Amino acid sequence: MALNAIILPSKQSMPVLGLGTWQAKPEIVEQAVGWAFSIGYRLIDTAYNYGNEKAIGNAITEWIKQGGKREELFITTKLPNFGNRPSEVEKYLTESLRNLKLDYVDLYLVHHPFGFFYPPSGTDPPALDEETDHLAVWKEMEKAVRSGLAKNIGLSNFNKAQVEKIVSNAEILPANLQVELHAFLQQPDLVDTCKKLGISVTAYAPLGSPAAKDHFKAKYDFKPNEVPDPLNEPKVLSIATKLNKTPAQILLRFLIQKGIAVVPKSSSKDRIKENFEALNFELSEDNMSDLSSLDRGENGRLFNFLFYKGVEKHPEYPFELKTN
Repeated sequence: MALNAIILPSKQSMPVLGLGTWQAKPEIVEQAVGWAFSIGYRLIDTAYNYGNEKAIGNAITEWIKQGGKREELFITTKLPNFGNRPSEVEKYLTESLRNLKLDYVDLYLVHHPFGFFYPPSGTDPPALDEETDHLAVWKEMEKAVRSGLAKNIGLSNFNKAQVEKIVSNAEILPANLQVELHAFLQQPDLVDTCKKLGISVTAYAPLGSPAAKDHFKAKYDFKPNEVPDPLNEPKVLSIATKLNKTPAQILLRFLIQKGIAVVPKSSSKDRIKENFEALNFELSEDNMSDLSSLDRGENGRLFNFLFYKGVEKHPEYPFELKTN
């Protein structure tokens, strides 16, 4: 039985498969989003930090001009970490809406649990805002729902304790938590906690983000954890061969079948179409068990954000680092 959408606490339906746009340059992402719409995607995931909201807004405007309806779309964007202060929430959301040419977003996420101050010069490293106040920021996120600027609000890259703290103090509960999730980093405790709290989960990097290592090296001169590529994992390849599917389709279906939404990024029309076909088959219990066995725990994490120099010293840094 196909699972194509998740019902949020607001009763709004969120597609389980969307197009991710991290690292997608504006001149490329506009075309990619247009392709995605024509294939059947209705969820587009972006962020202020990605620098491509205007191009995505152009693609949305064009799709609506061609007869598409805004209410059929589910658009997610995120509060940047340099706006992680109560006074900045409405400002950056309003700017994102202006970029996207929209009156509202369907989901607005706090992108990171830690905050920064960026120097006016824009050249020096960002300074930690060690007074990041999740509860104060969340109150402003709630105001965005009440004012109609966001249909739903949520979190990204928060750990279990941080999520629970928000839930314990919220008037409007987080509708979604978006975190790194793939075959090598399955985070079952965090996912189970969210399910018990009624919070949906979205996986970014559901294919293991094969291009991330090169990006970190080129932009930050940073070498992340040595995590193999799940697309080349023998168990994944074996299941793909048996089912006549691609490794990407197997990895996406694995998460979808666990009730987790996925937002794989691609700028290739063929891959965008290939990924969408993960909705059209099912994995057996044995397949699911084999894939579950691939979890490496924290050793599978690529996105620990240490490319932000000194971020591990922030009081709200969400991950435990190995001391060896």
